[in-house]
Amino acid sequence: MADFKTHVTVAAALSAPLSASAFIAGFATMNDAIFYALAGTLGGLLPDIDSDESLAIRLVFRLISALVAGLTIAFWLEKLAHWQVLVAAIASYLVMRFPIKWVFEQLTIHRGTLHSLLANIMFAAVSVPLAYHVFKLSAKTAWGIGAFVFFGAMIHLILDEIYSIELSGMRVKRSFGTALKLTDWGEPLASFVLVIACAVGYLFSPDASAWQASLTWLPQPEHAIAWLTKEWHHLQLYWG
Repeated sequence: MADFKTHVTVAAALSAPLSASAFIAGFATMNDAIFYALAGTLGGLLPDIDSDESLAIRLVFRLISALVAGLTIAFWLEKLAHWQVLVAAIASYLVMRFPIKWVFEQLTIHRGTLHSLLANIMFAAVSVPLAYHVFKLSAKTAWGIGAFVFFGAMIHLILDEIYSIELSGMRVKRSFGTALKLTDWGEPLASFVLVIACAVGYLFSPDASAWQASLTWLPQPEHAIAWLTKEWHHLQLYWG
């Protein structure tokens, strides 16, 4: 499978121009485009959080721990003394950083359920309400972040499958097919938890209608058919 550096580099290299294209096309503001590029890069790391020895799980849990500590400060800042808020923030960071991470490592298997299409959908479904409710971003931006997280995670799985094929010797490794799969059918309980997480994430997500206004400039199907018909007649006349 591809290493950490490859996953980060490729996810960033593909997410950045795609987010820039969204900005140029008018789908996103400059800030949105930056968020999208970061979301795509982060998505490129998420499938590897089931690997106990990977740099991805350490990086992701550090970010999550910092986020929890920040939310603790925001929630208790006006309710407790400052030293108590500081103690609570440090405690929440340490709890997420060590015991919660340890429990997560015990419950997950590398290239298991989290290395699947279902897990990628879950990553996106969870990131949308987080962006909307926690970071207070607009509904349109939140859904865009979810899409880029999914995009980056799919890049990760595709890279793992590509690296499972040795082109020099035209040999397929035993790991082929263990990354790009719908889910791990050998872990039905884990798959069920992911389905529930997807449903909960969708229920707490904002209305996606904000994207409809952005797509109004696209030609309607009947207009596209009429245009193609007209061009076809022009070609027939031209070629006699």
